[in-house]
Amino acid sequence: MPTRNPKNPELTRALNSLNQAAQHLRKAVENKIGDVRTVATAEFAKVKTAARGRTGVVQQKVEAALRRGEARLHAVIVRAQKALDDAARRAVKATKPAAKKTATKSPAKKAATARKTRTSRRSS
Repeated sequence: MPTRNPKNPELTRALNSLNQAAQHLRKAVENKIGDVRTVATAEFAKVKTAARGRTGVVQQKVEAALRRGEARLHAVIVRAQKALDDAARRAVKATKPAAKKTATKSPAKKAATARKTRTSRRSS
């Protein structure tokens, strides 16, 4: 069910501004997450190349530790993305009830509702 826009243009501008701010913040945080991912991947690549020069058990331990670190990094990035999406969804959702509360019924709709309630009382 679509929500009605508020009659007050200031509230409409405020809601639009809040939505734009939420989207801007989401994009900024996504860019930061991407930057962290890029730097972490580069650092892991450096450590891998350094570790591959060594042989034996030490190399296997280092590679296992690197795999665990990459798995943890991936999990943290996924959690950060989900948290960001959830926060943006909640921010947009928080602006919608404000729009519903500020929207008013038109006089024609008020009259129709009043007529319905009067006729239902008579028939009872």
